[in-house]
Amino acid sequence: MTGVHHHVHDPIARAVIESAADAIVAVDQRHRVTVWNPAAERMFGWTAKEMVGRVPPIVPDELTAEHNAVQERLLTRRAGDGPGEGPESGQISIATRRFHRDGRLIDVRIDTSLLRDPAGTPLGWVGVYHPVDEDEIVQHHMTERARLVRRLNDIVADLNAELDLAVVLDRITAALIELTGADAGGFVRIEGDRLRLVNMSGLPEHMRGRSADLRTSLVGELLRSGKTVKLATGQRRLGDLIWSELPGLHTIALGLSYLQNRPYGALYALFSGRKVGHTELELLELLAGHAGVAVGNAVAYAEVVRQRAHERAVIDSSADGIAVLDHDLVVRQWNPAAHALTGVPPGDAIGRPLPFDMPALGEMLTFRLESGTWLNVLAAEIEETGELVVDFRDVSEAKALEEAKDLFLATTSHELRTPITVVQGFASTLVNRWDELTDEDRRAAVATIAERAQSLGRLVEHLLLGSRAGADELTVTIESFDLSRVVEGVVAGFRSLSPLHRVELEIAPDLPECRGDAMATDIVLGQLLENAFKYSPDGGTVTVRALREGADIVVTVADEGIGIPPGDHERIFERFVQGETGDRRRFGGIGLGLYIVKRLTEAQGGTISALPAGAGKSEASHTGASRPGGGTGPEPGASRAGALLRSPHGRGPAGGARAGEGTCMRLVLRAAD
Repeated sequence: MTGVHHHVHDPIARAVIESAADAIVAVDQRHRVTVWNPAAERMFGWTAKEMVGRVPPIVPDELTAEHNAVQERLLTRRAGDGPGEGPESGQISIATRRFHRDGRLIDVRIDTSLLRDPAGTPLGWVGVYHPVDEDEIVQHHMTERARLVRRLNDIVADLNAELDLAVVLDRITAALIELTGADAGGFVRIEGDRLRLVNMSGLPEHMRGRSADLRTSLVGELLRSGKTVKLATGQRRLGDLIWSELPGLHTIALGLSYLQNRPYGALYALFSGRKVGHTELELLELLAGHAGVAVGNAVAYAEVVRQRAHERAVIDSSADGIAVLDHDLVVRQWNPAAHALTGVPPGDAIGRPLPFDMPALGEMLTFRLESGTWLNVLAAEIEETGELVVDFRDVSEAKALEEAKDLFLATTSHELRTPITVVQGFASTLVNRWDELTDEDRRAAVATIAERAQSLGRLVEHLLLGSRAGADELTVTIESFDLSRVVEGVVAGFRSLSPLHRVELEIAPDLPECRGDAMATDIVLGQLLENAFKYSPDGGTVTVRALREGADIVVTVADEGIGIPPGDHERIFERFVQGETGDRRRFGGIGLGLYIVKRLTEAQGGTISALPAGAGKSEASHTGASRPGGGTGPEPGASRAGALLRSPHGRGPAGGARAGEGTCMRLVLRAAD
């Protein structure tokens, strides 16, 4: 029994179908066979019993788009459509191929019509399959289809060769117009629950970028249908579309494009003049599929370019030097920081071996360049490419700090050990030999212990202040105060400390009040005078001047001591620094005094600098008369010191500084007015 009896109830119609010489196959809207006559059994090799209720496996994969296009075209076809497609409205004839059960391909001509019930509701499709010879009509259709397929292959090759997404979309739209003969076309991208028109041809430019709701759009309908192509006709439906401005628009054909098996967008072919046939639908479906591949390639390439640009930006903006080496250990990338750290420009580095030794993978190498810069160098391998990334950073500051800390520990230990040893020695002497010592010896021992205790106290105070300064915890109170009184008080305290030094004070008579912290300024000036005494061991004159310069007040402290080596005038304000080791180190100390001076000065909004004494004197030579009581001569009781200072040839009594040598410390604070 054939499949006709179950679905064709009219006896005459059943007899006609069963006795027909041509194969007749009918399918429902789910593409399952409802009619499979004896001629179909003979043509394809499957019996009706095997086929009824199943989707027939006769359409080759490469012709699926053609098959779908014919069925979709029949669903939307109106009376009068389809010249050249069949003798009657509602029928499409194509020359194509289908599978036989034994796997061979059969050349056939298929007349396909839409099946409707008496109410006009579509029930499915019926196809009449005719064996064909190489007649002229069939040959024409096959030749034209072959031409279009060849052209499609050329277009696809052109698309796949281009990696710029904007150019790819332009070429897809142009190919759509060429292959389908559409009057306008566009590509929409699916962005969440919206569609956006990203490329178009034949439409007003102002529509580019316009969006629409996905759910209510034709693309939404197509996605819900499970198909890949769709035709839409009718003014009511077309009037809601974002490109309905095309005059005379009567039909829209659209095909989905997928990217990584997910809907990415859709191609729209808009027709306002010519009619749409199944061939156009087939080409649209094929082009949409290839468009997804081309867009995917372009998107992937754009992502690679973006990632490379991101990596390049990260490398170029890194403060670390970064070099990328190939398998032969030749430099292929050399970032700006690498140039800055090594002094080697990219043109001299790229294409050559690394200009310094490279550590083993995973290990760190620390070494010093000829320029004096210390580098920490690490190397790592990029497993995917086999390239090596060498990262190197400047650790000169950390090295200097490490050395300074070592020096600080050694110096502090020494500075603490000396007074403690003296205190212990004299204290032990007093305990063990108290009765044997005279009163004068006892007083001398106690005085020595007191002096060493004061030395320890100053050392501890410096350590505490240095620690607070390093942690930015120095607090000052900014207010107006009389700088003249502060300067006079500090100078008075130092005049009696050394018989070898004479302190001269010059204060401008019109000196205004200062804006800052009086106590912090007292500490600063005391440290400057202490350094002036300390680094002029042969004695000499220490000159303190205070004058106004514009909106500032300038205080200078100049000595006739050993001076500061060239290049150290700024370095001496760093922690644990006393200029170069050697001469200056013989004076002891831990190198925190001037660091504290700088931090206290800056906390008040002032500046401190060190100059050769000659420069300081020339700057202050115009200050005018000394402040009454300041005097330039020695204080009463200092005649011995004055006599000692009057040495021949301008030298100190111990053969020290010559006139014009020494150091001038320049302190600048803000005037209160």
